[in-house]
Amino acid sequence: MRISSLVKKTRQLGQGMTEYIIIVALIAVAAIAVTQLFGATIRNQMAGIAAEISGTSGAAQVTAAQAAATRAAAAGVDNRTLTTYTDNNTKGAQQ
Repeated sequence: MRISSLVKKTRQLGQGMTEYIIIVALIAVAAIAVTQLFGATIRNQMAGIAAEISGTSGAAQVTAAQAAATRAAAAGVDNRTLTTYTDNNTKGAQQ
């Protein structure tokens, strides 16, 4: 009886770890997607903040952040399917 109980307990611990790994992987995929979509905006905003803190004008970086946000918003409403995969990726690379 003790061995059966030990095996059952080990399986339950393994199941919990597997579920945890799946959840972490899904969060990582979502974080990568958000970074891909808003990465340029965030980088430009941080550059503007750094410029302002150092005492110089961050207007150029703020303008670049606004342009990147506009591009990200436009990319967010694009209808992307597997049939348009190549077209969408080459269009994003040209911008």
